[in-house]
Amino acid sequence: MKEMGSINYIPQYISLLFIPPIAMYFNTKGRYEEVNPYLRQDILAVNRSSLQPPSSQCREIHLTAIIRHGTRYPTAKTVRDMQQLHNIVLNNFTEEQSWLRETLTQWTMWYTEDMDGRLVQKGVEDLKHLAVRLSKLFPTIISEEKLRGGLIKFITSSKHRCVNSTLSFKAGLTEMWLFVHADVEFGHEVNDALMRFFDHCTRFVQEVDKNSSAVIEVDRFKQGLEMMRVQKKIAEHLGISSSLITYDLAEAAFLLCTYELAVKAVNSPWCLLFDEDNAKVMEYASDLREFWKRGYGHDINSKSSCILFHDLFSRLDKAQVTEVVSVQIGHADTLLPLLTLLGFFKDAVPLTSANYASQAQRSFRTSRMLPYAANFLLVLYDCGEEGIRLQPLLNEKPLTFPGLTDQQASMPLYEDVRKHYRFLLSGCDFEAECQLLRNPAEV
Repeated sequence: MKEMGSINYIPQYISLLFIPPIAMYFNTKGRYEEVNPYLRQDILAVNRSSLQPPSSQCREIHLTAIIRHGTRYPTAKTVRDMQQLHNIVLNNFTEEQSWLRETLTQWTMWYTEDMDGRLVQKGVEDLKHLAVRLSKLFPTIISEEKLRGGLIKFITSSKHRCVNSTLSFKAGLTEMWLFVHADVEFGHEVNDALMRFFDHCTRFVQEVDKNSSAVIEVDRFKQGLEMMRVQKKIAEHLGISSSLITYDLAEAAFLLCTYELAVKAVNSPWCLLFDEDNAKVMEYASDLREFWKRGYGHDINSKSSCILFHDLFSRLDKAQVTEVVSVQIGHADTLLPLLTLLGFFKDAVPLTSANYASQAQRSFRTSRMLPYAANFLLVLYDCGEEGIRLQPLLNEKPLTFPGLTDQQASMPLYEDVRKHYRFLLSGCDFEAECQLLRNPAEV
């Protein structure tokens, strides 16, 4: 074996027998296996005990699954930032030696702009495996009989990564049941009004998405001391001037680490630019952006999902009438506003640029909530004399409806859930909420 001290023999990729601790801070670019580590040993493992119905009389009668697409390539903009960073590493030589920079100069920039967010093979596998696991968790309703009978419906965003994720989910089922593809065709509905509601909500687009002042807290954090320390540390590792490392390039370095792990299952040398403390800073910057653009930062963020909220409860109300299972595949931006509207993962104090240290134990953490293939499941149970109960799960783990204090809050009576959200059910009108408010001076 070659001497470790010689930079010529540092491998381009480090064995995944050692997954870096920073992998748990990858936000929406994280692997599903980091949220559920037991899947590293068995990707099809399930834990039916997590369902815990209150009695043996309970039987599953309906499942709505709102799922994020699987692992994808970076967007064209991210690739351009990665290319810029790589060029800086290649072209800025100083007298100061940096073994890490030398290692990174040997790394090949293989990402191209035409990849632009497309589903990768790992993403195909994400959805195939999820389909199999859900069929094992809910065998009486996700079954060959129900699929052939047209009782499992599929809805998707029009984005290629979502359509291909939908096809992958269906393939996971048909391959498991050894279907011949010519035997029967299982279609899907493309519905951007439902799965990309944020594009159709004028008020959200104008007041938040295209309004830089809506994310002022994010900009302040990017310019703050915590982020400056991260940028300085990256420059020190590379042996270059800290003035060359902007926030965008620091983010590009972090994303290179995340994508190499997610797409190729390798521990890239780019990850060595970050220790755990610096990774936490990068995670918080991303969480701040999600909080103010999709989460609790602005009321319209969650209200933009009113159309999906009403569709969800409509399906639950009509369970077993038209469909037994609804599989809806969209984006992290589909899931987060809905989870926010329902009140999940709300901290007592909002996330700001000034409270990074005190938010170390925050609930609002996208690394845990929204990895690739994240899924929000709502399962209806018929419990006989005990009534109809509803269980929410996120990423195959039980959730508790916020504000419900019943002893069985993780699987409350459906009637109680409807009462809890009665004001949203009687209001939360998408058209009204998304109408752009006129300036009083113009009236």
